[in-house]
Amino acid sequence: MRFLAPSILGLVSLASTAAVPVTTTNTTSTGAEAVETAVETASPEINVDASEVPTKFADVREKIVKEYKNVEEIPTAKYFTESSFHYHYDGRFADKTLPDEKVVPYLSALIQTYLKTMEIVGAETWIMHGTLLAWWWNQKIFPWDNDLDVQISEPTIHFLADYYNMTEHHFEMPDEKDGRKYLLEINQHYAVKDTRDRLNVIDGRWIDMSSGLFIDITAVRKDETKGAGELMCKDRHHYRQDQIWPLRESTFEDVPVKIPYAYAELLKEEYGSKSLTNADFHDHHFNEKTGIWEQVKKQAKRFLPRSLGGQPKSIRSLGIRRFA
Repeated sequence: MRFLAPSILGLVSLASTAAVPVTTTNTTSTGAEAVETAVETASPEINVDASEVPTKFADVREKIVKEYKNVEEIPTAKYFTESSFHYHYDGRFADKTLPDEKVVPYLSALIQTYLKTMEIVGAETWIMHGTLLAWWWNQKIFPWDNDLDVQISEPTIHFLADYYNMTEHHFEMPDEKDGRKYLLEINQHYAVKDTRDRLNVIDGRWIDMSSGLFIDITAVRKDETKGAGELMCKDRHHYRQDQIWPLRESTFEDVPVKIPYAYAELLKEEYGSKSLTNADFHDHHFNEKTGIWEQVKKQAKRFLPRSLGGQPKSIRSLGIRRFA
């Protein structure tokens, strides 16, 4: 897969880099094997293209909020809102859901572009929750899934808010003349750490501006109410520092990804031990020989065989535009 590194128009240009060794894995392995059977390979070639993407900021938000709320205040308004037709879509960019057979391919492109962009800008991120569980089984999105979850560190959310909030990222897509645009948006209440802020537990989103699908981004912070090494998110998930770091390297949807250090322990805590062994779920059965979740009922929610185009052949970044 070949990418072009985005450049931030009017801010900074990213220099081309040569291929360097990275760690990747066998994409049909289950969790432990996916980490332990890692092999060394070359990263995709990265080039710079500073082409502009004409998009009006008014189409997204009325203004960029640079003065974030007092960290001691509990906001009374919710920043991110979901569409009226589905809670996993942003209504600013869509008025209906995608056809079932298109959801997984769009989610695949969504996570690929997010991970590549975070790698390029130097932002530490890792997959979590149901997305991590999907990784455990075969390093692919669940065929019935319709959302993705990632986490970042507290320094990273400050970094993204200061330098990349409301930036648009343009990627070329196979069979799409104009490609797709993605928006990185940070919640203006991200600096409020209090778990009482139940309206703003999502700190940021990576949004597909063509479909309205998005990735929820949550920041992992020091838990001020507990001892050293204790962490928390505003959504009331709690972790130990040694459960997250050092991050491990693997692949997800055929691109490099980072996962928490104690991934199996975290998955058992959140979903139970059976989540790592139960091969029958959501009208699908996991075929250990093929490494694929196979549909077992005609009325299963979604399934798109990879052979029918579930995996984009090539995604190429055309650049980032900052709204002003």
